[in-house]
Amino acid sequence: MKKYKLLSLIATLFAGFALTACSDFLDAKNKTAGGQTAEEFFSKDASSLLVSAYSSMKSIVFSPDLFCRGTDLYIHTRGQATTVFDTFTMTAEDNTVKSFYSNVYKTINYANGVISYAGADSQLGQEARFLRAYGYYLLTQHFGGVPYVTKYINDAETSYPRTPLADIYQSVIEDLTDLYNNSNLAAQDHTGRASKQSVAALLAKVYLAAGWDIDTSLGDAAQGTYTVNSTEKFTQAAAWAEKAINGINLTMSFEDKWSPFNEGNAEEIFSIQYERNGYGGDISEGGHSMQNNFGGYYGPYNAGGIKNVGSNDQQSEKSMYLFEQGDNRYEATYMTMMYNAEKDASGQAAWGTQGYYAYYNVADKSKLDICKKYFPYYYTEAQVESWIQENKARLVVDSKYANQDVRVSLLTLPRVTTWVFAIDKDNPDGDAKITKSTTALLDYNNQTSNGVCVKKFDDASSDYTDTNNDYRDIVLFHVSDMYLIAAEAYLMAGQTAQALAKVNAVRGRAGLAALNAFNNYAPQYSTSASFSVTPLDVILDERARELYAEGHRWMDLRRSKQLVRYNLEFSKEYVKSVAQMSNAKGEIKWYRPIPANEISANTGINMEDQNPGY
Repeated sequence: MKKYKLLSLIATLFAGFALTACSDFLDAKNKTAGGQTAEEFFSKDASSLLVSAYSSMKSIVFSPDLFCRGTDLYIHTRGQATTVFDTFTMTAEDNTVKSFYSNVYKTINYANGVISYAGADSQLGQEARFLRAYGYYLLTQHFGGVPYVTKYINDAETSYPRTPLADIYQSVIEDLTDLYNNSNLAAQDHTGRASKQSVAALLAKVYLAAGWDIDTSLGDAAQGTYTVNSTEKFTQAAAWAEKAINGINLTMSFEDKWSPFNEGNAEEIFSIQYERNGYGGDISEGGHSMQNNFGGYYGPYNAGGIKNVGSNDQQSEKSMYLFEQGDNRYEATYMTMMYNAEKDASGQAAWGTQGYYAYYNVADKSKLDICKKYFPYYYTEAQVESWIQENKARLVVDSKYANQDVRVSLLTLPRVTTWVFAIDKDNPDGDAKITKSTTALLDYNNQTSNGVCVKKFDDASSDYTDTNNDYRDIVLFHVSDMYLIAAEAYLMAGQTAQALAKVNAVRGRAGLAALNAFNNYAPQYSTSASFSVTPLDVILDERARELYAEGHRWMDLRRSKQLVRYNLEFSKEYVKSVAQMSNAKGEIKWYRPIPANEISANTGINMEDQNPGY
């Protein structure tokens, strides 16, 4: 399948710009088009500007800082520093927040430019309207009300007042509904372009967020209690999620769904596209680095043959317990077995068909020697010992290999048992010496090779470059996400049976038994006596398993008013009290701070417009 390539010379003409500093945006000379100004060029053909709008999304669609940290699922190990996002100590001067805010508006302004030049009802304008709506969805989830700008900023205007959140939701919903009903967008698209299916998916998410933000009232933040004042938006969210699902059943295996050889599959609704073949620049720098996140450190990657991961955003203890026995998503989400690689003459590891990526590139892996194997908590030591005996011939320690010891680990939480195979110094020509030890989870987390890594973003064609060599598409909307959006919306609309049916459809694909009722759910992780599992928790846990590491968790918890409750219960190493998530006046930090540079440059807002908590 030919991808819609998001590469353009036009995209290189423009540097980043802030919302209030765009007056010279159209003054750039387009040297590829006979010296025309951008105004002259795009008035004739705005397609390149649309490509720039799509391409600009690469800088906003995934940030572990913003989308994952400060939740119940991820921790930092091996001395990796706790971030301000884990501890809710970020300020309005934070560079990550500032860049995100600016980059989202950059996408919005590109989209507004396409609409301005091509017309809102043209094919180009319709795609741009979808991208603009997605930009405002992200802004509302992270910042609440923001300046809602639908004109192309190409002048010296610096006053853009903050728009009430309810008004933004209403405008986005009206625009997307018109797109779905009256546009000539394709029904579906798996090449990275907007479609009616992706419009429906975004409408489902916007309606769900609006229902929570506009039509529910917070009770006790620490208890996560709330009151539903109207179910209208939740009913609409469920209906649009059903349109996005479009009758697609979850029959594809979870492993196949996330295979690097199955991009653009039938469950994918919208993704940000990357293309290694034909990339015009340095291939080692043209991708992204998502495969280098969410896991431990396994030694020097180029010498060891294992991908470079840095011990940030590893499994929290709760997430270790999330996957119950029989859930096939565990093996499909995490790399539980890594293969050894022979060293070449320079001491570097063979790459691709040996080492980590042999998992993807070797059809028959039964003859490959193993260097790391990880077992989840529901295995027993006796089962692991039996596995070791069955696979002892492949647990080889040899000077030809990059990894000079072999490790097998079992999560016997809250401790970890590890079998280490190493050269027996007293008998170097004999079998490897096996040392078995049990350590506390905290101590294990400070070791090398301290657990599984996420494989959802793995690029089987990667070389040993450590960053920006991942050309996997980043999937933003997919069908099982819509099943769970529908489940949450049905639950909030009071349609419990429909909510449970959607949850059970997701569980069924995972190989798990259906729940007869929400209160039949029995999580494996432990909770305090004051934490009672609710139907909403069941859905949030299902989203944690199905969407692990995809960048939804912080928005899920903020939206559902569970952000404080989950941090107090499951992130005690980072968050000790409600006060830590609040300012001196007791205002909780439900949103990110509006960047200080935006407040100082935008004459339409002032310090009184800053979000509560900052």
